[in-house]
Parts: sequence; C-alpha cells; structure tokens
Amino acid sequence: MLIDLAHVSPRAIDDVLAIATRPTVVSHGGVKGTCPSQRTLSDEHVRAIAAGGGVIGIGYWETAVCGLEPRQVVAAMRYVISLVGDDHVGLGSDFDGSTTVGFDTSQLAALTQEMMNQGLPEPSIRKVLGGNVVRVLRQVLPER
Repeated sequence: MLIDLAHVSPRAIDDVLAIATRPTVVSHGGVKGTCPSQRTLSDEHVRAIAAGGGVIGIGYWETAVCGLEPRQVVAAMRYVISLVGDDHVGLGSDFDGSTTVGFDTSQLAALTQEMMNQGLPEPSIRKVLGGNVVRVLRQVLPER
C-alpha cells in the first residue's frame, strides 16, 4: 500500500509518519517555505516525509505555490531540494476540475525550461519529472 498524505491534517500526517514503515507521498500540494497557508507542508513534515524515503509532489495552482506561473512551482521545488535533496520532490498536478492553473501538463516543457533557467542540473530535473515517483512506486508496490 502507498499512503498519500495529501488532504490530511498536520496531526494525521504526524500519526501516519509515526507508524509508516515504507515511503509515503504527498501527491499534490505546496510548502510553507514558499507559500504559507494552512494547506501547505511545514519544513518539519517535509523533512519527515523525506526521512522515510517519500516524495512531495508540488502543485501548479495558486494556493499550492502562491502563483500560477512555472517560476512559482519551481521555487517551491527548489525549496524542497534545499531542505532535503532532489530525491524527494516531484510533479504534483491535481487536475480534478476544481483547480485553476496557469498552465497544464500539456505545457510541461515550460516547467522544464523554468527548471533549467533556475539552474537545476539535468539529473535533478529527471528526478523531479518522474524518476523520484518511479523509485517510490518500485519500492512500495509489489513486483509482478
């Protein structure tokens, strides 16, 4: 089982992380370090998720990253990388029909270009664009 901590309270995150024996994920969201709100992750939660080998998917909408442009998304990604390294951040789109975004996944090249513009090295970009999520899925889900 892969546990997704998106949409749970900070206390629930603490409770899950206290008993988790495998990596957890936040499939979509933001971090307080670049976008302070009740719905974004604290530095302590980012560190705890990373300590367990997990991944935090950074969202593309305003309340996740305090903006609608690729530069805000990449700023949040870089913040996570500065806290815990490039093994613990990924894409966190949440296209469920109720979010408003400045770009969508069909324009992923714009996000990739912004990562390059902000100086992320190619190996880090590869991890963010899917490598980290694949790693966690392989680690947590049963082999076939």
